[in-house]
Amino acid sequence: MEDYYEILGIDRAATNDEVKKAYRRLAHKYHPDKGGDGEKFKKISEAYSILSNKDKRAQYDRFGSSFNAYQSAPGTDGAPFGFNFQQSDFGNIFNDFDLGDIFDFAFKQNTYHPNNQGEDIHILIELGLSEVLKIQHKKVSLKKKIICHRCQGSGSEPSTLLKECTACRGKGRVHQVKRTIFGNMAHYTVCPECQGTGEVPEKACNICHGQGRIDQEISIDLEIPAGVDNGQVLKFNNSGHAGFRKQPSGDLYVKVNIKAHKEFNRQRDDLIGLLPLKFSEAVLGGKIEMKDLSGENVVVNIPRGSEAGQIIKIKDRGIPHYGRLGRGDLYLHLQIITPKRLTRDQEELLKKLQNEGL
Repeated sequence: MEDYYEILGIDRAATNDEVKKAYRRLAHKYHPDKGGDGEKFKKISEAYSILSNKDKRAQYDRFGSSFNAYQSAPGTDGAPFGFNFQQSDFGNIFNDFDLGDIFDFAFKQNTYHPNNQGEDIHILIELGLSEVLKIQHKKVSLKKKIICHRCQGSGSEPSTLLKECTACRGKGRVHQVKRTIFGNMAHYTVCPECQGTGEVPEKACNICHGQGRIDQEISIDLEIPAGVDNGQVLKFNNSGHAGFRKQPSGDLYVKVNIKAHKEFNRQRDDLIGLLPLKFSEAVLGGKIEMKDLSGENVVVNIPRGSEAGQIIKIKDRGIPHYGRLGRGDLYLHLQIITPKRLTRDQEELLKKLQNEGL
């Protein structure tokens, strides 16, 4: 049985970076397109697909030479789900397998999921409460992967083409066989050479090294709708990292943090505030002018005989409804101001009112 570590010429304690470097060196040397040994290249690719995967490498390290047998098993012989039952598969071997992993492998044997779409980006922005009254345009700086300007996302040097991947023969997937207590089970996994695209550059772009994307810091303008709430997450389609070789970009998720206001509190789309009144204003009533959250003047009608804690509602002076027409309301809690100091004339007037039963 061949040893994957020996095939790549690395130590069993080699890091992932060392595994990758060894694979690239050997793949370059034995690639069929460069006149190398096709069978040797196939073994190198097989070893890399196992040792570059944390879970598969752990299984290989655990089962040793038995794992080589799993990988080189001849086929499924038409058994259900790819099972090839053999008497030798049973017995104490039950102690060495995770049945959950086995059935997961079986029922997903013909599926593979190349994930070359760009990664999503998550950021946080802060707004003042008054800013949610209108649409806001915020400029933010992001470090993200963008389409390579040299190859326009193809991953190839200009005037060169993509060619069929020899590792998977253009299918974007490679065949894997795993031996279990039920026999040999086969499935497909993403080709490590082309990342599932089925193609590789004839000559990799010297800027992005075949990725079709590069890292760069850019500024983007975000339109924040009116009425957003604290903790709300806004999604901006295709504004995340660029995908691998012209694959779709990821999305940008913006979480909104609304800073507290010193005069108004928000409850859903309504605003709650205090309206201080003089004793005479509460008793006699009348009209009082105040500023709302936007800074505009609002005339409030105070009923005669108003009491502390009484609530006055002013329609359509709250927060705009997110994604639809209309606004919430403004609720003002009346607060009677008791003066701490009085002039002599004020004190005399209050004594007269007291004598009148007030």
